[in-house]
Amino acid sequence: MSASIRRFVVHSPGAYGLGAASSTGGSVGPVDVEVGERGIRLGQLLKLVNLVDTGGGARGLLEAGEVRVNGEVETRRGRQLAPGDVVECAGEQVSLR
Repeated sequence: MSASIRRFVVHSPGAYGLGAASSTGGSVGPVDVEVGERGIRLGQLLKLVNLVDTGGGARGLLEAGEVRVNGEVETRRGRQLAPGDVVECAGEQVSLR
């Protein structure tokens, strides 16, 4: 049995490089986020995929060492992510494309 994959696509970049996001799929398993060439900041990604509700929530996870980017602990909420990066947090894996 294969895990369901949630897909998020960022549409028409807004003021923060983000636009409206849409998702499909189940609530568990890997997450696939299409961000395009401009990428996305780590704190914004964590909010987009509903791992945190606020920037403060993202800051808490990062300070506690709970977030990994490409296998390494990341503590910077403003880290710029690009297609090909993989973020792991709270048992979720988020792949950017």
